Amino acid sequence: MSASAPIPADAEQRLRRVIRDVPDFPQPGILFRDITPLLGNAATLRLSIDLFAAAWRDHGIDYIVGIESRGFLFGMPLAYALGTGFVPVRKAGKLPHKTIGAEYTLEYGANTMEVHADAVQPGQRVLIVDDLLATGGTAAATVALLQRLGAEVIGLAFVIELAALGGRAQLGAIPTQVLITY
Repeated sequence: MSASAPIPADAEQRLRRVIRDVPDFPQPGILFRDITPLLGNAATLRLSIDLFAAAWRDHGIDYIVGIESRGFLFGMPLAYALGTGFVPVRKAGKLPHKTIGAEYTLEYGANTMEVHADAVQPGQRVLIVDDLLATGGTAAATVALLQRLGAEVIGLAFVIELAALGGRAQLGAIPTQVLITY
């Protein structure tokens, strides 16, 4: 399975069935896609990690980069499955060592993502992982951070994409894997 290939329909349906829709959260008019039932179900948690691992196993990845905080939930077991290191990208002020940051905009303001300045070396190959691709701001900021450090971003992997929000357009030509699209 290549990173851009669709996942098997039966696998997508198994994952989709355990995603809980929560209307009006965190505010009225928002339909929140809750992944906690997926995480709590051993079979679907394993399936999601196995699908990511199958797509990226032969890409020579040095590090999985997880975006705070739900990207950690998928990134750590994926790093274990692929035998790579793990790099956390966090909101400003959360990492204890020297960091670099990248600002991104939200519909209601701006935020900054940071990574340790020594997290990766130039030329190392990284895969960025998160639970959700929405507007793409957080993922694009993370790509920018890793590229500033000289890493080769070989792809991005998301459990869910909210396609109507157009986040994929923020990511350019970087191969992107999505398990479920809404």
